[in-house]
Amino acid sequence: MENTPGPLAGRKEWTALGVLMLPLLLVSMDVSVLYFAIPYVSEDLEPSATQQLWILDMYGFVLAGLLITMGALGDRIGRRALVLAGAALFGGASVAAAYAHTAELLIAVRALLGLGGAALIPSTLALIRNLFHDEKQRGKAVTLWTAVMTTGISLGPVVSGLLLEHFWWGSVFLINLPAMMLLCVLVPFLVPEFTSAKRERFDLLSAVLSLGAVLLVVYGIKEWARHGYEPLPVLAIGAGLVLGIVFVRRQKHLPHPLIDLGLLGRRTFGGPVIADLLAMFATVGMAVFLTQYLQSVLGLSPFDAALWSLVPAAGVAVMGPAGAALAQRVDRAYVMGGGFLLSACGFLWLAQVRTDSALSFTLAAASVYAGGLVAAMTLANELALGAAPPERAGSAAAVLEAGQELGGALGMAILGSVGAAVYSRDMAGALPAGVPQAEAVRETLGGATAAAAELPKGTADAVLAIAQSAFTHGMGIAAFGAAVVMVSAGLLSFTWLRGAGRTRRPTELSADPRTTTPAQAPTSRL
Repeated sequence: MENTPGPLAGRKEWTALGVLMLPLLLVSMDVSVLYFAIPYVSEDLEPSATQQLWILDMYGFVLAGLLITMGALGDRIGRRALVLAGAALFGGASVAAAYAHTAELLIAVRALLGLGGAALIPSTLALIRNLFHDEKQRGKAVTLWTAVMTTGISLGPVVSGLLLEHFWWGSVFLINLPAMMLLCVLVPFLVPEFTSAKRERFDLLSAVLSLGAVLLVVYGIKEWARHGYEPLPVLAIGAGLVLGIVFVRRQKHLPHPLIDLGLLGRRTFGGPVIADLLAMFATVGMAVFLTQYLQSVLGLSPFDAALWSLVPAAGVAVMGPAGAALAQRVDRAYVMGGGFLLSACGFLWLAQVRTDSALSFTLAAASVYAGGLVAAMTLANELALGAAPPERAGSAAAVLEAGQELGGALGMAILGSVGAAVYSRDMAGALPAGVPQAEAVRETLGGATAAAAELPKGTADAVLAIAQSAFTHGMGIAAFGAAVVMVSAGLLSFTWLRGAGRTRRPTELSADPRTTTPAQAPTSRL
């Protein structure tokens, strides 16, 4: 049976989407907004080295760990209600973070910000499923959602740097407050409430298991990427996997699971989840290299590097809408696959970057791979959201987001390890004799830069040239690895997702709000 067009959204729905996008932008910015502020925070609060890491990481850890729980909770209590609660919590926690007077308090408040963010992100995506029933309009809305989400992470350091030029470090948090207040005022008038007509019990133990599994796995992978092999990260990953297995087994036997495993097994949903995971693997894995290359190899200041990092957003702005428009005429599997192959070309281009390459050459490569990735991710998100029944849209959006968090952590660990291994190999035996702190110089480019500051100019220049060349070589090999992963994602799209979303089996008709019975349909109330 062919899909029939759904009712078209009007001005009210598009205005509602615009209101929802502003807090989404700020929530995504909060992942990176402290990059420039942390020196000022350290000077004021005097955290230990461990506390400083937790100030940076706590937000992302809690956000990742609670996505599945919050997505399922929104399906049960109402997505608009959860958005409003998340906005109130995020705004209040932002004020508390701005005026935190101890490192311990700031860490705790960053956890509350992660809780608020976890309530907002899957609910905003799920509301798109309910606001836009027409496939073409929903594709445009998801394109905007994906662009805002990805741009926010890049925009965080820039906004932080601009605020710190004029205000104290707490201003990077206070900027959230007006947007959250606006959201709380306008959403009740613009966004109808959506809850499932079926009163499903919320399983608290499943929520604890999902939180523990995601939190431990993401923490372990990131610590492994940061410090290399150590027993604690390995134990954390192992414990997280065990909790994940227990969580999945529990879902199979619950009458009202947090995650619909049957939905995850469909190619129209499971395929996009894997595609998103692979896309974030490459995106996050290479972002660390690109930032360090701009600063430590090309010598840009952190703020200038952050500004130049916005250039790839041009590729995103072009390719996201272009991919969505092309998917209306061509099987979306081919457009997704083409996006992944385009990103592979961008990564292969990045692999040709050298220490003396022009900045424009490097940024052009980044624009190509960013544009291809966002085009593919937009279609993956739209396909998965369309496959989910309206009453399950929140948990479906949360699974997509959790997969992206896992993919980003894996990319940082695996591609980071590849680059570090190449760097160490190239540095072995290449240093001039008598260089102090030789072990630190051989481990990281940051260590080489710090050591060079204490050396005579001639020796320092030689050490830096060797280290920068080794780092750039490692970045190139990592970029080649990312290209291989993108080719694999493209082949997955071509073979597994061909024809997906164009036709619908009778068993899938319950996913369409126009074919559900009154007992199945979610309730919508203004």
